[in-house]
Amino acid sequence: MTREFEQTPYELIGEAEGVRRLVDRFYDIMDSHEFTEGIRAMHPPDLQGSRDKLWMFLSGWLGGPGLYVQKYGHPKLRFRHLPFSIGVRERDEWMVCMTQALDETVEDEQLRTYLEVSFWRIADHMRNREETDE
Repeated sequence: MTREFEQTPYELIGEAEGVRRLVDRFYDIMDSHEFTEGIRAMHPPDLQGSRDKLWMFLSGWLGGPGLYVQKYGHPKLRFRHLPFSIGVRERDEWMVCMTQALDETVEDEQLRTYLEVSFWRIADHMRNREETDE
C-alpha cells in the first residue's frame, strides 16, 4: 500500500481503536446482511477469531504494527484463501460489507476513497474461480 498522506492510514483511521471499529462493523454487517450469506458461510459460527485476524492484518497493512506477521508469519492472502471458492459474487459480497463499514467508520473522505480502491484491488485478487464479470 503506497502512502499518499503525511500520516499513515493507520494513524488517520484512529490507530488500533479505529481499525477495530472498522473490522467489527465489517463483520457485524456480514453477519446480518442477507446478500452476504455466501461469504458468511465461509466463516465459522463464532466470528471472533476472524475479527482478530483481520484486525491484526489491517493494523500492519495500514502502516501500524505488524501484528499478523508477528503471530502468523507472512499473510500470503491469496494462498490462505485458496480453500474457498471465490468468484465475482463473493468479491462483491465482501466489498458490500467493507464499503458500508468504511462509510460508517471512516470520516475522512480522501482516506475512505483511498481505502475503498485499495480493498477493491485486494478483493479482486482473491478471486480463484474461473468466470466472467458479466
